[in-house]
Amino acid sequence: MGVSFRQSRDPAATHALTLSTLSFTVCFAVWTIFSIIGIRIKQELGLSETEFGLLVGTPILSGSLARIMLGVWTDRFGGRLVYSAIMLAAAIATFLLAFAHTYPQMLIAALGVGLAGGSFAVGVAYVSRFYPAEKQGTALGIFGVGNVGAAITKFLAPFVMLAVGWQDVAIIWASVLGFMACIFWFSAEDDPVIRQRRVTGANPPRNFRAEFEPLKDVRVWRFALYYFFVFGGFVALALWLPRYLIGVYGFDIATAGMVGAAYSVPASIFRAYGGVLSDRIGARTVLYWTFAVSAVCCAVLALPAADFTVRGISGPVSFHFEIGWIAFVAIAFVLGFFMAVGKAAVYKHIPVYYPGNVGAVGGLVGMIGGLGGFVLPIAFGALNDLTNVWSSCFMLLFVVVAACLAWMHLAILRMEQARALAERATVSPAE
Repeated sequence: MGVSFRQSRDPAATHALTLSTLSFTVCFAVWTIFSIIGIRIKQELGLSETEFGLLVGTPILSGSLARIMLGVWTDRFGGRLVYSAIMLAAAIATFLLAFAHTYPQMLIAALGVGLAGGSFAVGVAYVSRFYPAEKQGTALGIFGVGNVGAAITKFLAPFVMLAVGWQDVAIIWASVLGFMACIFWFSAEDDPVIRQRRVTGANPPRNFRAEFEPLKDVRVWRFALYYFFVFGGFVALALWLPRYLIGVYGFDIATAGMVGAAYSVPASIFRAYGGVLSDRIGARTVLYWTFAVSAVCCAVLALPAADFTVRGISGPVSFHFEIGWIAFVAIAFVLGFFMAVGKAAVYKHIPVYYPGNVGAVGGLVGMIGGLGGFVLPIAFGALNDLTNVWSSCFMLLFVVVAACLAWMHLAILRMEQARALAERATVSPAE
């Protein structure tokens, strides 16, 4: 990047990481607020399932689409300014949501609430500039633990909503986010690149065309597909699991909701461990394990309950196959664990391959991953309608993860072949 980065033990780097992770946790809690208050809004406005789905999905969509531009702006203007600005904007939109009375007004407010989800691209670009390459995996893995904000909303918002109403949930969440924006603005430091640019004029901002130049590299889109599975799949399952457990195993809504929330916690926390592993054994190795184990988990969970009969020696023999709920939950948690470490491994690649374009590349990858969280639940519902098989959602996830594994392996084989040819070309014929 053209600057000397501070070591990970530097208090400034630790402060930037701590502050960014806390801010991202609050942002993620706000980003998923409709998963709780949307239920009450649906009842009050008499929304159809389609209208409800659009309301819940709008912040996910707008937050995902905003990530690429927010990442570019962070590269150009610095994370301190951009992070503070989007938190303040999202806080205002969340506050105004409490005073919306019609469905169109709520959709407009939801677009603004979605900015909170765009904070991920800002934090990645900001935090990575404080750490050397060998520590960026760990740092970004810790930052990604902010995903746990979704579980915080699922645990706390229902009690607040029952006590004082959904409007006050929006006001309280907005107030916390606005307070966090002020803390970030007054206590965060500019990153090393921005400070050096201000003092010496080095590394001036490039034009926007140069910012987006790396997006022509097919490798960026390969990383985006990886994140579509590990992050988009995580968000989709966090939303879908309660409904799945109710439909397949007859869980009551409270139990199913708690299992869904509990799934979100380890699937967020282990992201930090994924960052440590990526630094120690390499992001490529972590991704191989992620995709291989995830493919096995999805293949097993994709097996539908079935009754079949074979012709036995003494007559027909009937069998029944079904994955019990204990086995299902156990396998789902294994899948969530590997998705968590895989999320960190994907973002370990980005500052290594694109050190000067972390904002643009990280923003695009995050955008595609976020869109996975918007598209996959819709696809799960459509597959249920088309196949009438509950496990069809895991059939789709198996196809996606198999594509990730195959594309990664073929790309690595091509790189190794190109490296071998280059090494042979440098050997003298006399040798």
